[in-house]
Amino acid sequence: MKQGIKSNKGIGSRIRAFRNGLSMTQEKLAALMQLADCDISRGTLAKIEAGIRHISLEELIAIKCALQVDYKDLLE
Repeated sequence: MKQGIKSNKGIGSRIRAFRNGLSMTQEKLAALMQLADCDISRGTLAKIEAGIRHISLEELIAIKCALQVDYKDLLE
């Protein structure tokens, strides 16, 4: 059973802010996550950033690694 974090506009907006700070597109972030064995599409990432889809623990880990941020930066 996959663990997930309830959809939250705060988490999504922080992901978007860090991604934009790196001048990274959603497509590029999704590709980096896929390289880390996290099966995600650009559309799914857009839903996470908009706060309309739950984020799985696997996705959170892949995002953290791809953006090179701490968990606390994403979750606070």
